[in-house]
Amino acid sequence: MDTKNAPRPIIIKKKKVISGGGHHGGAWKVAYADFVTAMMAFFMLMWLLNATTEQQRKGLADYFTPTIPVARISGGGTGSFGGDSPFSEENLAQSGTGASSEFPTEGRQAMGISGTDYSAEALEQAALEGIEDSLLGGGDSRISDEALDQVQTRLTDTGLVIEVFARADAPLFSEDGTALQPWLLEFTGIMAELFGTVSNDLAVGAYVRAEPVVVALETRWDRSMAQAQLMRRTLEAEGVNTRRFQRVVGYADRSPVTQDPMAVRNDRVEIILLRSGA
Repeated sequence: MDTKNAPRPIIIKKKKVISGGGHHGGAWKVAYADFVTAMMAFFMLMWLLNATTEQQRKGLADYFTPTIPVARISGGGTGSFGGDSPFSEENLAQSGTGASSEFPTEGRQAMGISGTDYSAEALEQAALEGIEDSLLGGGDSRISDEALDQVQTRLTDTGLVIEVFARADAPLFSEDGTALQPWLLEFTGIMAELFGTVSNDLAVGAYVRAEPVVVALETRWDRSMAQAQLMRRTLEAEGVNTRRFQRVVGYADRSPVTQDPMAVRNDRVEIILLRSGA
């Protein structure tokens, strides 16, 4: 039989159609990578919030604030944002800001708050904020990193509260309570220097931790009062006028700041730069 003329078998091919659309590309990988990156940033933020102090967080926030290219007070250096503050009396005001007083003080001149169009409350608020920034702000603190961990500040209706507290390895006073520790003495000198730029009155308070047992002779009131008086005398020795002190108080162990009243953290002093009329 001639195979050339034989009929060929018919082959039928069936294609399987997938209704799901098949392969979608790598878009999901990009989305997943973005999700992982966001989670890493979130956990890093949580770690930073737990591992830093209030002042360090404030410095980080100021550093990443895009609307503040320079500090409130001039930071020195050269370049576009170096040297004088943009609010200085010697610079022309570009948007209605800047000093305008005929005889501005150096501190108010640098902060641009010496114009007569500012209220007394605004001037005082700016002055207190300037002192707070000079002490602790923006990563350019006047005090050492060790002391920075033992100092907290807050602006209240009463004034600028500067709290200095003890740690287990860094007490505030000598064992007999008659002298300040060297680091606290240095910090007191810095405070006195900054207090000299304003005329606000001062209040000093001292606190001590509770004692573990009832003692025959109560000493907590005496110790807290002696520490408050020692801080006052040290500030006076550094140049603060004695007439500026409105009150000096020893609070004993009556106002603990921790759940454990015997914690070292409760050994502390507060220096308040009072607002006018406070």
